[in-house]
Amino acid sequence: MTAAQTPERFAGSPAGPGLHDVMVSVAAALGVPGFDDRLGLPGAPRYVVVLVDGLGADLLREHADAAPFLAALAGIPGVRSGIPSTTATSLTSLGTGLQAGQHGVVGYTSREPASGRRINALSWADDVDPLQWQPHTTVLERMVATGMAASVVNDAAFESSGLTLCSQRGVPFHGIGSVWERQDVVLDVVEETTRGLVYAYESRLDHTGHRYGCTSGQWRDMLTTIDHDLARLRAELPVDTVLLVTSDHGMVDLPDEGRFDMESVPSLRDDVTLIAGEARFRHVYTRSGAEQDVAGHWAEVLGERAVVRTQEGLEDWLGPIDERVRPRIGDVVVAALGDFAVFSSMDFAIEFKMAGFHGSITDAERNIPVLVAH
Repeated sequence: MTAAQTPERFAGSPAGPGLHDVMVSVAAALGVPGFDDRLGLPGAPRYVVVLVDGLGADLLREHADAAPFLAALAGIPGVRSGIPSTTATSLTSLGTGLQAGQHGVVGYTSREPASGRRINALSWADDVDPLQWQPHTTVLERMVATGMAASVVNDAAFESSGLTLCSQRGVPFHGIGSVWERQDVVLDVVEETTRGLVYAYESRLDHTGHRYGCTSGQWRDMLTTIDHDLARLRAELPVDTVLLVTSDHGMVDLPDEGRFDMESVPSLRDDVTLIAGEARFRHVYTRSGAEQDVAGHWAEVLGERAVVRTQEGLEDWLGPIDERVRPRIGDVVVAALGDFAVFSSMDFAIEFKMAGFHGSITDAERNIPVLVAH
C-alpha cells in the first residue's frame, strides 16, 4: 500500500495531543515560565511522572480488571505516541518536547550517515556523541535553568547511556538497582524539595510483552504487579504531589502467519543498501535515486499489509524534519498494519524469538494513557 492508497486513518498524525506534549505540560502545571500546558493538567507544587514502558491505552482498557488502580484514574483522552511508536523515539520525544524529525532519534535502529552503518538507539555506539546526535536542550534542563528542581530515578545502568543523554540529561540522576529501591528513592527525592519534578521509568511490562506477548497470563500478572506498586506509591506520596502515569507505546502480538521474512523475496534487496528500524516499522535505505522504484516494489509485494512511503511528505508522521536528521530516516519507510510485520532472518534474526511488537502507526501501538492521581 503506497502513500497514495493510504486509508485516511493511517494518513498521518492527528492534530491532537502527543507524548511530546506531556513533560512540557507538566512543567507548565508546576508554574515553570516559558512552558504551555497543552494537556490541561492540574496545577501543583510537585509532580512525579512515571512512564510504564509498553502500557498502551487500548491494552489498559482491555485489561482494566487486572489494573484497578490505574483503570480508575482520570485521564487525558486522545494522547498518542509519535511515529515510530518505539521506546527510543518516544522517550526522547517525552524528554525534549519534540517529534522525531526534530530530535533525530528516528527509531530503534537507524543509519548513521557519516559511516553508513546501522546503530542501535538503546545500546548506542561508543563513537557516536549523544549530545551531537540530539543537540536540543531537554525539558528537564530548561526547568532546572529556571530554578525548579528536577530529577531522574532509573536503573543505575542507564545513567550515562546514549538514550539517557539524549532524553533526560542535565539533571541529577538517581541510579537504583530494584523496583523497591526505586519506590523509596522517588519518595526521598520528592520530600527533599517543596517544588519540583521527579521522573521515573518502569520497564517490566514491555519486557514481559516482548517475551510472552501482551495477551499472555504473564503480561496480565505483570500489569497487576505494576498497578499495585503505583497504588502504593500514590498512597505514600505527599498530598500536594500529583502522580502522572503515561507510556511510550502500546503493543500487538504477531501470529506465525503474520511474520513475513523479507529474505523469502530476494528482489526486495534490489537497490537497497541497508535495512534498519524494527519489524513493525522498517527504515529501508536505497541506492541514490532508487527510492521510488524500491517503494513501488515493496508496496507491490506487501500489498494491504503495510503502508510504504518515501520521505516525501513524511512530516505528517515524524513532524518537521531537520536537514541534519533526514539522512537518518529510511529513503523508504514501511509501516506494518494488522498482525503483520517485516522480518529479516539475515539482519534481525532475534526478532523471530519475540511474541509482542510495536513501532507502527496503528491505534493499538500509538494510543497511550496519561493518567492523573492527586
